[in-house]
Amino acid sequence: MDRLPHEKGFHVSWDQIHRDARALAWRLDGKGPDKGAWRAVVAITRGGMAPAMIVSRELDIRTVDTISVKSYNHQDQTMPRVIKEPQAAIMGADGEGVLVVDDLVDTGKTLELVRKLYPKAHFATVYAKPEGRAMVDTYITEVSQDTWIFFPWDMALQYVQPFRGTD
Repeated sequence: MDRLPHEKGFHVSWDQIHRDARALAWRLDGKGPDKGAWRAVVAITRGGMAPAMIVSRELDIRTVDTISVKSYNHQDQTMPRVIKEPQAAIMGADGEGVLVVDDLVDTGKTLELVRKLYPKAHFATVYAKPEGRAMVDTYITEVSQDTWIFFPWDMALQYVQPFRGTD
């Protein structure tokens, strides 16, 4: 029997995304092309914004921008397209020295598009699925392709009935 996306779910709390994004920063620390430093952080909106903010804080990178890629909606999957570019002065000709951060690489299509635009940027995600892993230079946790990740910015807190009894 096939599972629905929510049946193989990986729920990520704010604390967990914070810990994992800090781990990503530690992994990236000292790995930039300018004596270990990075010139800028570019978040892929919207999911990359929280991890990028944490990475930029941990690595003391003050130049932060975003790139917005519309890749799909819940009804259909379409080819991704850039709807907002980062400042050209930040990216330079090829993105060298720039960290491009996202929460997750799934199929890799979004990162593939951004990588074509900025081939020398360093691509980092907190989570990676096997299909898109080749598009990422650095990541923290791999999850299976059929796992649905529930990020804290997509969830609301609500009461949950206990397994036994009614409270």
